[in-house]
Amino acid sequence: MRPESLFPAFVPITSLKGCGPRLAPLVEKLAGGRVLDLWWHLPSGLIDRRYRPSIAEAEPGRIATITLTIDRHLPPRNPRLPYKIIGHDGSGRLTLVFFNGRELTTLEEAAMQQVRWKGISMIFQGAMNALNPVRTVGDQIAEAIIRHEPDCPRNELRERVDKLLDLVGISAQRRDHYPHQYSGGMRQRAMIAMALACNPQVVIADEPTTALDVMIQAQILELLANLSRKLGLSVIFVTHDLGVVAEMCDRVLVMYGGMTAEYAGVDAIYNQPLHPYTQELLKAFPDLSHPGERLASIPGVPPRLDALPPGCRFAPRCPAAFERCRQELPAFHQPLPQHIVSCHLVEGANFASAQT
Repeated sequence: MRPESLFPAFVPITSLKGCGPRLAPLVEKLAGGRVLDLWWHLPSGLIDRRYRPSIAEAEPGRIATITLTIDRHLPPRNPRLPYKIIGHDGSGRLTLVFFNGRELTTLEEAAMQQVRWKGISMIFQGAMNALNPVRTVGDQIAEAIIRHEPDCPRNELRERVDKLLDLVGISAQRRDHYPHQYSGGMRQRAMIAMALACNPQVVIADEPTTALDVMIQAQILELLANLSRKLGLSVIFVTHDLGVVAEMCDRVLVMYGGMTAEYAGVDAIYNQPLHPYTQELLKAFPDLSHPGERLASIPGVPPRLDALPPGCRFAPRCPAAFERCRQELPAFHQPLPQHIVSCHLVEGANFASAQT
């Protein structure tokens, strides 16, 4: 499927099953000030609804998140109110996460345990550190199955573990081996088998190829791509590797300092980046057609999360920053269809007419 086909036209928000009665008053109470922007991040694309948000239709088995930009600091957190704040002193953004029509930030621990591994699972960075060194790999894969299906017969459990190992290219004879008896690539494959143990709908892959050589990286990425197609998985890659993004992703969300900088299809990100941070990142990526050219670098260092700048997070390092950038946090803008940018430079710009 082409990336551009994944972003439909923006549509009005109507109802979010099971979440509507709680969400509207929650947003009004927490925001306190005027809501400047609201974006619903749904599997089918971003939906814009400004001011007085209500609820949105969530697809079963998918994740939807909501990002608000408000014109004042949020009040101190009330532990009884379900919200998460990204940023210093709770300023700027409010994020809510929905999965299968449920707001995950409101769930008690017992309910959240039912979501983990069965609804949403994770492939952790650094398999050697994530695996328990004193337990066999087979036992660790079986643990999630036992948690969700405690009455699963032992023989069936063993068969399922063997099938999972075979699915990721590991012989069932290695089931009772310990992590140190596996190679780096095999350990990463075992982590993937663990993530698939309970047939999740969404898999979060956190730097799944870190510390692997180039050939093993290619094998792991090919395995994940094949499993995604075969099992119908939604895979969220968390990575700094622009090559992995280009090869594996349909849609790309670029973040800086805990904030969304740009969100678009992978073709748009690589061929027409609109946020200065995205542009600088791509300049630092080696160009195989000009191997002798000096690589660019972004001056300065990323901001400390306990000392974030008052305006745009990227302003201190941005080559195009002006005074407003240093004082005011940019809102989300849609300068092109299916392309979201958080930058003052694109406000009011019409890139679509320029293309025609």
